[in-house]
Order: sequence, then structure tokens, then C-alpha cells
Amino acid sequence: MAFTFSAFLWDIAMDNLSSGVSTVLTMEGLAIPPEGVYPAFILGMLSYCIILFCNLVIILTIALDKRLHEPMYLLLINLPINDLMGATAILPQLMRQMLWDSRSISYLACVTQAFFFHMYAGGSAQILIAMAYDRYVAICNPLRYSAIMTNVYLLKIITLVWVVDLTLILILVALLLRFPLCRSFVSNVYCDNPSLVRLVCADTNLNNIYGLFTIVSVQVVFVSAIFYTYLQILLTCLKNKQSDAKSKAIQTCVSHLIVFIILELTGLMTLLSYRLEKASPQLRKIVGIFVIIFPPTMNPIIYGLKMKEIRSKIPMFFLWKVSVF
Repeated sequence: MAFTFSAFLWDIAMDNLSSGVSTVLTMEGLAIPPEGVYPAFILGMLSYCIILFCNLVIILTIALDKRLHEPMYLLLINLPINDLMGATAILPQLMRQMLWDSRSISYLACVTQAFFFHMYAGGSAQILIAMAYDRYVAICNPLRYSAIMTNVYLLKIITLVWVVDLTLILILVALLLRFPLCRSFVSNVYCDNPSLVRLVCADTNLNNIYGLFTIVSVQVVFVSAIFYTYLQILLTCLKNKQSDAKSKAIQTCVSHLIVFIILELTGLMTLLSYRLEKASPQLRKIVGIFVIIFPPTMNPIIYGLKMKEIRSKIPMFFLWKVSVF
């Protein structure tokens, strides 16, 4: 059904493009001086390689070790998958733009990039909610954990996370694609919904209302769920007299909370950079790139270093790879 709806959206896009407006858009440049192009490209390539390496290590470590096939880690594996999706949607195009000063992009490629960027942004919040719920059940209802977090129930949670995320973003894209374009300059270094809406010469109030509604509703649910679950976890830990269990629970929750804080701060910075009229275009570019690089780099490092179960398995993963060759 999702694929049929996606095909329908592309048909709408092609109909709108037949209005005579160029299908090739021009991106806003990064404004890098000539002497800084190669250092910036190397930095961008290094950042992308670190993101690929760290997230793939987490994915493969969990996937290949059957002892990690538990609800907490099977939920966690969705986070590096989501981070890779967001980084891969943006960074290769940015590096191409830096190296060859190529700022052109087709309309369909731009919409696709915006789609995956917003999937990444929305998916991060929903995955963290699912992970927080898992920790809430594990710590607050330990005796019922196995009965509640069955494989079938876990599959339903993971499916719900991605279906809700996909549905919200498909509606966002559908509202955008119903309009023909009248401009071809994208006022950002990569494509997202706000920059694409600016290409339309029509009444976009519905788009703005839906975008604001989505942001507010996701944030309210996200913050409320995180606050409630971790408050309950904190109260349970304070009542727990077993120091080992308390320490393990707190250590696990600290990792989740650090990732939550990073996500909230980067999201707030992005929102403010768009909403504040006095914000400079260069600052908006820096914040936009920061959102793509920082969380996908930090998330696997935080979980790899903070969670003992994963930290202890990573060296074994590399030893296994060496033994294979």
C-alpha cells in the first residue's frame, strides 16, 4: 500500500512538472572559499566514513551475536539504521557540491532527499520512545517483562514506529506535491520541506498547519513519554535495594537520556534557525549540517561505550572477522 501511494505521489509530481517549470533546481551554495574546498571535503568525507563505520559496527554486532537478540538491542538496532538513512540522504550530495561546485539537483531527487531527511528526523524520536517503553517495562515490571515483550509484540512495536513515521512524512510530501513549482532556487544546502514549500506560488497554509501540527504533536508525545517513563524508572531505582541492579538500570537509562538530549538540542537549534528571521543564512547552513553529522556520529559511540553488553561484544566481532579471513 505504501509503495502504491508513493507511485501515486510521483505521478502527481510529474504532472506538476509538466507546467513548464524547469525540472532542475539550484541549491544554495556552502560559500566555502577556494582554499577551503579540499579541507572541507576531506572533513565531510571523514565524518561520513565515521558515521558509516560506527553505525555498521553496532548493527553487525547486534545482528551477528545471538546473545544480543533481546528486545532492548533489537529496538536499538533501528537507531543506527535510521541514522545511516539520514546521513546517506544528505552527506554524499553535500560532498559532491563542495568538490565540484555542482549545485544543481532534479526536482524528484530533491523531494526524495527531503523525504528521507524527514523520515530520519521523525524516526529518531519514535525509536527513542519505543526504547524508553522497553526499559520502563524491564525495570518497573521485571517479573512480567518476558511475558509482555514477546517476539510478536516486539515486531508490532517496530512496525508501528516505522509505519507511523512513514505515514506522517508521506502526508507531508503529498501536501507539497499537489502544487506546481514557480521557482527553482532552493534556499538551503540540502532539500527539506520548508525549502521546498518556498518554491511554490500558492496558498500553503495547510502545509504550514500540518507541519506545525506534526512537530508539536510528535514533540508533546515524545517529551511526555520520555519524561513519564524515566520518572517511573528513577522512582523504581530509588526503591531498589540491590545496588548491582540499580547501577545497571541507571547506566542503561543514562545512555538513552544522553541521546534524547542530543536529539532535542539539535532539533531545537534547527527549528530556531528557521523561525528566527534575524538568523543568518550561514548559521542556518551550519545548524543544518550539524543535525546530520552530530547525532549519527554520537549515538553509536554513546551506546558502544556506555552499554557494557555491546562494548564487550565489539572486540569479539572484529576478532571473528579476522578469523574468517
